[in-house]
Amino acid sequence: TVSGLRLKDVRAYYKKVFRPDMTTIVVIGKVTPAEAKAVIGKYFGAWKAAGPQPPAVLPRVPDNAPSATAVPDKSRVQDDVVLAETLRLNRFSPAYYPLELGNHVLGGGFYATRLYRDLRENAGLAYYVDSSFEFGKKRAVYMINYGCAPGNVAKARAIVIHDLKQMRERPVSPHDLRQAKAILLREIPLAESSTESIALNLIHRSTIGLPLDEPEIAARHYVKLTAQDVQKAFAGWIRPDGLAEVTEGAPHE
Repeated sequence: TVSGLRLKDVRAYYKKVFRPDMTTIVVIGKVTPAEAKAVIGKYFGAWKAAGPQPPAVLPRVPDNAPSATAVPDKSRVQDDVVLAETLRLNRFSPAYYPLELGNHVLGGGFYATRLYRDLRENAGLAYYVDSSFEFGKKRAVYMINYGCAPGNVAKARAIVIHDLKQMRERPVSPHDLRQAKAILLREIPLAESSTESIALNLIHRSTIGLPLDEPEIAARHYVKLTAQDVQKAFAGWIRPDGLAEVTEGAPHE
């Protein structure tokens, strides 16, 4: 467990895993390849790898079982709730694009998206709500996070489950589909609005194995997707009754 780790364990892991043959360096700015190579060589040229590469990619995992965990925190007034589930998908699965599009129907646009309208604007149950996917090389996780008064946790969860089941059972409306596409397409240039974000995105694509022009590829996918594509992806992969719940808040009497 984490509590059993010692400093020497951390140092040994660092020495084993952080090595030049598993490292990607991105240089951004007004610099030539030759200049960049010279500077990198100066500071990293003596860095050598020893032994075979260790495994560094999290393996595939089965579907999680539904569960509920309470994390006591006396300092909190409201509860912070995370609903999550593992998916037997990866970043290269065909379902990636329709799932991301469907998630932008549910969240990511404040009052413009379904979860915010249903949980906050209409029901007044949540202070905030967000939903996201995390896709890796061999696994994926879907998460919904919201904050509410302790007495509203179950009510808010019921609305989340209802909205997820709707995504599985019926196509989204033309308005919601257009809006989700607009949000996603606008995020693409905004995600590269600084040199730092450009560098971080290039590193991510390189290390996970995506083409460097992935944003352009993604945009073409999103434009072509239909409401039926989104419904099929959610019906095939999202398990509303399989969510694990973690609630952090003051102990309930």
